[in-house]
Amino acid sequence: MNIEQADTILREMTKGESLLRHAKSVSIVMRALAKKLGEDEEKYGVTGLLHDADYEAHPEEHPNVIVKRLEEMGETEIAHAIAGHYTKWDVPRNSLLDKAIVAADELTGFIIAVSWLRPTRMEGMKVKSVMKRLKSKSFAASVDREEVRLGAELLGWELSDLIAFIIPVLEAHQEELGLLPNE
Repeated sequence: MNIEQADTILREMTKGESLLRHAKSVSIVMRALAKKLGEDEEKYGVTGLLHDADYEAHPEEHPNVIVKRLEEMGETEIAHAIAGHYTKWDVPRNSLLDKAIVAADELTGFIIAVSWLRPTRMEGMKVKSVMKRLKSKSFAASVDREEVRLGAELLGWELSDLIAFIIPVLEAHQEELGLLPNE
Protein backbone atom coordinates (compact mmCIF):
# COMPACT_ATOMS: atom_id res chain seq x y z
CA MET A 1 0.00 0.00 0.00
CA ASN A 2 1.26 3.48 -0.77
CA ILE A 3 0.60 6.77 0.98
CA GLU A 4 -1.98 7.90 -1.59
CA GLN A 5 -4.04 4.73 -1.08
CA ALA A 6 -3.74 5.17 2.69
CA ASP A 7 -4.87 8.79 2.41
CA THR A 8 -7.98 7.69 0.48
CA ILE A 9 -8.86 5.20 3.24
CA LEU A 10 -8.19 7.79 5.94
CA ARG A 11 -10.48 10.35 4.30
CA GLU A 12 -13.23 7.76 3.84
CA MET A 13 -13.23 7.10 7.57
CA THR A 14 -12.17 10.45 9.07
CA LYS A 15 -13.67 13.89 8.49
CA GLY A 16 -12.51 15.94 11.48
CA GLU A 17 -9.74 18.41 10.75
CA SER A 18 -7.95 17.82 14.07
CA LEU A 19 -7.77 14.04 13.61
CA LEU A 20 -6.69 14.45 9.97
CA ARG A 21 -3.87 16.77 11.13
CA HIS A 22 -2.86 14.25 13.80
CA ALA A 23 -2.75 11.43 11.24
CA LYS A 24 -0.66 13.50 8.84
CA SER A 25 1.75 14.66 11.56
CA VAL A 26 2.28 11.13 12.89
CA SER A 27 2.83 9.93 9.32
CA ILE A 28 5.49 12.60 8.78
CA VAL A 29 7.25 11.68 12.03
CA MET A 30 7.05 7.97 11.17
CA ARG A 31 8.65 8.58 7.77
CA ALA A 32 11.46 10.49 9.45
CA LEU A 33 11.95 7.69 11.99
CA ALA A 34 12.06 5.13 9.16
CA LYS A 35 14.75 7.13 7.41
CA LYS A 36 16.80 7.40 10.63
CA LEU A 37 16.36 3.68 11.38
CA GLY A 38 17.04 2.52 7.81
CA GLU A 39 13.48 1.20 7.41
CA ASP A 40 10.80 1.47 4.70
CA GLU A 41 9.61 5.10 4.72
CA GLU A 42 6.41 4.39 2.79
CA LYS A 43 5.34 1.59 5.15
CA TYR A 44 6.07 3.73 8.19
CA GLY A 45 4.22 6.69 6.68
CA VAL A 46 1.17 4.55 5.87
CA THR A 47 1.16 3.17 9.43
CA GLY A 48 1.24 6.67 10.88
CA LEU A 49 -1.46 7.90 8.55
CA LEU A 50 -3.87 5.05 9.30
CA HIS A 51 -3.22 4.36 12.99
CA ASP A 52 -6.36 6.25 14.12
CA ALA A 53 -8.35 6.06 10.86
CA ASP A 54 -11.33 4.33 12.47
CA TYR A 55 -11.32 6.33 15.72
CA GLU A 56 -13.85 8.98 14.66
CA ALA A 57 -16.40 6.62 13.07
CA HIS A 58 -15.90 3.64 15.42
CA PRO A 59 -14.47 4.88 18.75
CA GLU A 60 -15.70 1.83 20.69
CA GLU A 61 -14.12 -0.58 18.20
CA HIS A 62 -10.87 1.34 17.59
CA PRO A 63 -8.47 0.09 16.20
CA ASN A 64 -10.19 -3.15 15.23
CA VAL A 65 -12.03 -1.77 12.18
CA ILE A 66 -8.93 -0.43 10.43
CA VAL A 67 -6.86 -3.44 11.52
CA LYS A 68 -9.40 -5.84 9.97
CA ARG A 69 -9.52 -3.82 6.76
CA LEU A 70 -5.73 -3.82 6.46
CA GLU A 71 -5.53 -7.55 7.17
CA GLU A 72 -8.09 -8.20 4.43
CA MET A 73 -5.89 -6.18 2.07
CA GLY A 74 -2.85 -8.32 2.99
CA GLU A 75 -1.17 -5.50 4.94
CA THR A 76 -0.53 -7.67 7.99
CA GLU A 77 2.62 -5.93 9.23
CA ILE A 78 0.95 -2.51 9.20
CA ALA A 79 -2.22 -4.00 10.73
CA HIS A 80 -0.21 -5.54 13.58
CA ALA A 81 1.62 -2.29 14.33
CA ILE A 82 -1.68 -0.38 14.42
CA ALA A 83 -3.29 -3.08 16.60
CA GLY A 84 -0.56 -2.43 19.18
CA HIS A 85 -0.07 1.33 18.92
CA TYR A 86 -1.18 1.71 22.54
CA THR A 87 0.77 -0.42 25.00
CA LYS A 88 -2.18 -1.09 27.30
CA TRP A 89 -3.81 -3.11 24.49
CA ASP A 90 -1.24 -5.78 25.27
CA VAL A 91 -0.26 -6.55 21.68
CA PRO A 92 3.39 -7.63 21.39
CA ARG A 93 5.68 -5.10 19.76
CA ASN A 94 8.12 -7.27 17.87
CA SER A 95 9.32 -5.09 15.00
CA LEU A 96 10.78 -1.61 14.82
CA LEU A 97 7.56 -0.56 13.08
CA ASP A 98 5.53 -1.80 16.07
CA LYS A 99 7.74 0.22 18.41
CA ALA A 100 8.01 3.35 16.27
CA ILE A 101 4.25 3.92 16.07
CA VAL A 102 4.05 3.88 19.88
CA ALA A 103 6.98 6.32 20.04
CA ALA A 104 5.48 8.67 17.45
CA ASP A 105 1.77 8.73 18.28
CA GLU A 106 1.20 10.35 21.68
CA LEU A 107 4.38 12.40 21.69
CA THR A 108 3.76 13.95 18.28
CA GLY A 109 0.27 14.99 19.35
CA PHE A 110 1.64 16.39 22.58
CA ILE A 111 4.35 18.45 20.87
CA ILE A 112 1.73 19.92 18.53
CA ALA A 113 -0.43 20.77 21.55
CA VAL A 114 2.54 22.63 23.05
CA SER A 115 2.99 24.49 19.76
CA TRP A 116 -0.56 25.92 19.98
CA LEU A 117 0.50 27.80 23.13
CA ARG A 118 3.34 29.56 21.33
CA PRO A 119 2.95 32.48 18.90
CA THR A 120 5.88 31.05 16.92
CA ARG A 121 4.32 27.54 16.99
CA MET A 122 7.10 25.05 16.12
CA GLU A 123 9.78 27.66 15.38
CA GLY A 124 12.34 27.83 18.16
CA MET A 125 10.61 25.22 20.32
CA LYS A 126 12.97 23.78 22.90
CA VAL A 127 13.08 20.28 24.33
CA LYS A 128 12.99 21.66 27.87
CA SER A 129 9.68 23.44 27.26
CA VAL A 130 8.11 20.17 26.06
CA MET A 131 9.57 18.29 29.04
CA LYS A 132 8.19 20.96 31.39
CA ARG A 133 4.71 20.65 29.88
CA LEU A 134 4.87 16.86 30.20
CA LYS A 135 5.21 17.33 33.96
CA SER A 136 2.02 19.40 34.05
CA LYS A 137 -0.75 16.82 34.36
CA SER A 138 -3.43 19.43 33.60
CA PHE A 139 -1.92 20.38 30.23
CA ALA A 140 -3.18 18.11 27.40
CA ALA A 141 -4.53 15.86 30.14
CA SER A 142 -5.71 13.23 27.64
CA VAL A 143 -2.11 12.47 26.63
CA ASP A 144 -0.89 9.38 28.48
CA ARG A 145 2.50 10.38 29.90
CA GLU A 146 3.41 6.76 30.58
CA GLU A 147 2.77 5.95 26.91
CA VAL A 148 5.07 8.81 25.89
CA ARG A 149 7.82 7.45 28.16
CA LEU A 150 7.33 3.87 26.97
CA GLY A 151 7.47 4.95 23.32
CA ALA A 152 10.97 6.36 23.73
CA GLU A 153 11.99 3.35 25.81
CA LEU A 154 10.77 0.91 23.14
CA LEU A 155 13.12 2.55 20.63
CA GLY A 156 15.95 2.57 23.17
CA TRP A 157 16.08 6.38 23.12
CA GLU A 158 16.08 8.92 25.90
CA LEU A 159 12.79 10.81 25.89
CA SER A 160 14.62 14.13 25.45
CA ASP A 161 16.37 12.73 22.36
CA LEU A 162 13.07 11.63 20.84
CA ILE A 163 11.58 15.07 21.46
CA ALA A 164 14.70 16.68 19.95
CA PHE A 165 14.23 14.47 16.89
CA ILE A 166 10.51 15.21 16.44
CA ILE A 167 10.57 19.01 16.87
CA PRO A 168 12.58 19.81 13.70
CA VAL A 169 10.64 17.21 11.71
CA LEU A 170 7.38 18.96 12.56
CA GLU A 171 8.92 22.39 12.05
CA ALA A 172 10.04 21.40 8.53
CA HIS A 173 6.39 20.53 7.73
CA GLN A 174 4.67 23.31 9.67
CA GLU A 175 2.97 24.84 6.63
CA GLU A 176 1.27 21.62 5.47
CA LEU A 177 0.29 20.86 9.07
CA GLY A 178 -1.24 24.31 9.59
CA LEU A 179 1.28 25.19 12.28
CA LEU A 180 2.61 28.46 10.90
CA PRO A 181 3.49 31.16 13.44
CA ASN A 182 0.91 33.82 14.22
CA GLU A 183 1.37 36.87 12.05
